[in-house]
Amino acid sequence: MPETTPTVTIAELESAADAAAFRTLNEAWIERYFTLEDEDRAILGDPIGRIVAPGGAVFVARLDDEVIGCIGIMPVGERVVELVKMAVSPAHQGHGTGRKLIGAALDRARALGAQRIALESNSSLASAVHLYEAFGFRHLEHDEIAPSPYVRADVHMVLDLV
Repeated sequence: MPETTPTVTIAELESAADAAAFRTLNEAWIERYFTLEDEDRAILGDPIGRIVAPGGAVFVARLDDEVIGCIGIMPVGERVVELVKMAVSPAHQGHGTGRKLIGAALDRARALGAQRIALESNSSLASAVHLYEAFGFRHLEHDEIAPSPYVRADVHMVLDLV
């Protein structure tokens, strides 16, 4: 009998277990490189209230029954969403999961009528920044950058969808 290769599937956040995985995956990478900040705690503690209820979405990447990645899009302005809280388990990085998550987030942003997607990151996360660039995100000029709730945010990017 031939072996089947497990397939990563992308689905919307649908359970308390998904919300717990969203929190755990994000806390792990943030604490690995930085320090959890108040805005992290607020969003990770209530992804439904902070991201989904205002009109955004949270997606999880599953391999069999395990959540191995996640991403959110959060409304931040008129027809503008922010890509937030992307995380992929270290054991599953480099296999296209981040690309699938971003693709799902961009598809949903378009379906919601967003004209722009913003994101904040950190220059030490070079592989993530390169992935965003591969999707067409551009770095903002200094005079385009709005104040951030994150001390660690030194990369500010946008993707115009129109």
